[in-house]
Amino acid sequence: MSILKKKKEKRVCVIGLDGVPFDLLLDLAKKGVLSALGRIIDSGHLHKMKASLPEISAVSWTDFMTGTNSGTHGIFGFTDLKPGTYDLRFPNFLDVKVPTFWDTLAEKGAKSIIINQPSTYPARKVNGVLLSGFVAVELAKAVYPLSHKAALEQMGYQIDIDIVKARESTSILWAELIKTLMGRQKALNYFWEEEWDYFEFVLTGTDRLHHFLWNAYENPSHPHHQNFLEYYRQIDRLINKIYSSFRKNAGDEENIFFLSDHGFTGIQQEVYLNAWLEKKKFLKYSNSSPKGLEDLSPKTVAFALDPSRIYLNYKERYPRGSVAHSEAKAIKEEITRNLEKLEFEGKKVVRKVFNAKDIYSGPLVSKGPDLVVLAERGFDMKGSVKKKEIFGRTPGLQGMHTWDDAFFLAKNDFGAELSISDVAKIIMDRF
Repeated sequence: MSILKKKKEKRVCVIGLDGVPFDLLLDLAKKGVLSALGRIIDSGHLHKMKASLPEISAVSWTDFMTGTNSGTHGIFGFTDLKPGTYDLRFPNFLDVKVPTFWDTLAEKGAKSIIINQPSTYPARKVNGVLLSGFVAVELAKAVYPLSHKAALEQMGYQIDIDIVKARESTSILWAELIKTLMGRQKALNYFWEEEWDYFEFVLTGTDRLHHFLWNAYENPSHPHHQNFLEYYRQIDRLINKIYSSFRKNAGDEENIFFLSDHGFTGIQQEVYLNAWLEKKKFLKYSNSSPKGLEDLSPKTVAFALDPSRIYLNYKERYPRGSVAHSEAKAIKEEITRNLEKLEFEGKKVVRKVFNAKDIYSGPLVSKGPDLVVLAERGFDMKGSVKKKEIFGRTPGLQGMHTWDDAFFLAKNDFGAELSISDVAKIIMDRF
């Protein structure tokens, strides 16, 4: 990796490791797998950090880049409903209602280079460079300025692994992970030479690895345990290059930060919230084989969107709504009371049901869910309308997201109660 061309008074660098939990990072650092990160941890402060609610990348990364929550930035999940309908839509970067912190930095004349930032598709104008991360459909709309597209194609840059192919076999998964990592490293080398004040570099292969091969981490006798560790060794070597170059050319160790957008754990069971709502008589379909929420009966009181979000079927909000706002408080309390009693083989399934008004703030709170379900570790909340049973498993998936064990690594101590939406201010304060 080449070095920066010119030393500047103020530079900030952020390295994102998607879906890396606090405990895994600390464990691999102590075992020497993450030797460089281990040294950084020893000389700094490793925080356990809360992700967004729900604990998914689309929301958590948007919390990070705006310094706000869903009630202000308007992103509540990977999916949402078209206003006044039960039709699903996929929000994108154009739906974010507030500026990112690099937009604010641009007003101060600061130039930013952001590589592989999730939930920034389609890429929009920045003072610098933006490469959108997942979910990004085509490279031409994931690059700003577009003049960099040819160079990225030449270096074999790939936005994400091919999920469909990766599910076919473990060998394809490893090949895709390595291919994507190599492309990311080439992009890093290419853009590191540019003039910049803020540089962000996000790796998302970690999240993919955990979804498909979490068992390989937890079980030392797993046939792919060493592959899992080797992937992290490659990441550690890459981080060491970035860290060493930054220290040499930008100087201040207080200006380089590392973080994840959520934690991870193994799946014991998936929990299908709409099946639960149906069995508890809160939800009813107009036919026996529903294809989507458009098949909800007018008798439905509440329904769920993937993941973890429960919406009341308000009369004024939905075409077959049945709930008056005067009834909302009692319904939410009843759903909460029943959900928090849910068990699987004697184990508690739900840790807490949050009233959305208690976790979101801002002008868009009413656009989001009424309740957000936080599961106990190992129980993955889903919003499928086709599942008839409350519990089940999706073949091939081994890991799930967790809420309160993301990490934030910095030179300084920023307190015990850190949330990912706090990081934007920490970065801005460096300028």
